[in-house]
Amino acid sequence: VQLQASGGGLVQAGGSLRLSCAGSGRTFSTYIMGWFRQAPGKQRELVAAIFSDGRTTYGDSVKGRFTISRDNAKNTLYLEMNSLKPEDTAVYYCAADPTGINGYMYWGQGTLVTVSS
Repeated sequence: VQLQASGGGLVQAGGSLRLSCAGSGRTFSTYIMGWFRQAPGKQRELVAAIFSDGRTTYGDSVKGRFTISRDNAKNTLYLEMNSLKPEDTAVYYCAADPTGINGYMYWGQGTLVTVSS
């Protein structure tokens, strides 16, 4: 499985961005898919995850502002980010957990999101 994240960029505070993660090599419709982020000097954190049945979970800092979704027909994962804040600045990674047991085994290369104040 290969994951390719895209959609990052520079945006002003209060703005919006949509990240995409295209998967190839195997369909990931049964996988748990997640978005993570890592800011300079900070640990990587889970932003949002979506299960194969469509259930979602979000980190506390993004609840109500970010929306994770998936299009299994296109093998693509999305992260809609609204009301962006400077503290959302980070490299965002998509990841896939095939089994729900062994954790996220496949990772994209990351896309940089910079939110200016």
